[in-house]
Amino acid sequence: MKEVVKRLLTEESGQGMTEYALILALVSVVAIAALTGLGGQIRTVFERVLAGFTPTPAPPGT
Repeated sequence: MKEVVKRLLTEESGQGMTEYALILALVSVVAIAALTGLGGQIRTVFERVLAGFTPTPAPPGT
């Protein structure tokens, strides 16, 4: 039992995956915070872009 605990404490194979998971979680939190803070402004931009599109009438005979 002592050997198993010792091996678990010295093993580093899962360390890289843990670091990547922490980085991914941090990036996700930052992205969510940015989108939440800028949500209204982003919506306004998209609404202006959509308002700029005017529907074209269908050609006669269609």
